[in-house]
Amino acid sequence: MAIDQTLADRIQKIEERNARVEIEKAWEVSWARFFTNTVATYLIMNLLLWTIGDSLPLLHALVPTLGYILSTLSIPYLKKWWIGESKA
Repeated sequence: MAIDQTLADRIQKIEERNARVEIEKAWEVSWARFFTNTVATYLIMNLLLWTIGDSLPLLHALVPTLGYILSTLSIPYLKKWWIGESKA
């Protein structure tokens, strides 16, 4: 009976881990994460540019923010291409 309980405990732990991993995967590809990182990038760059005395920090902070947006949006396409190339 102890072996059955040990096996049941292990299965439960695996199922709990799988549920946690699925939630973490969902966060990685979520729009909430994308917008959070975009806003954080813009705000941090504004603060940095303001701190160093940039003349137009609100405008210049758009450069790294747009870079982040473009790189994030292109990653799924590059990933699909790379997977297709690696299978060949």
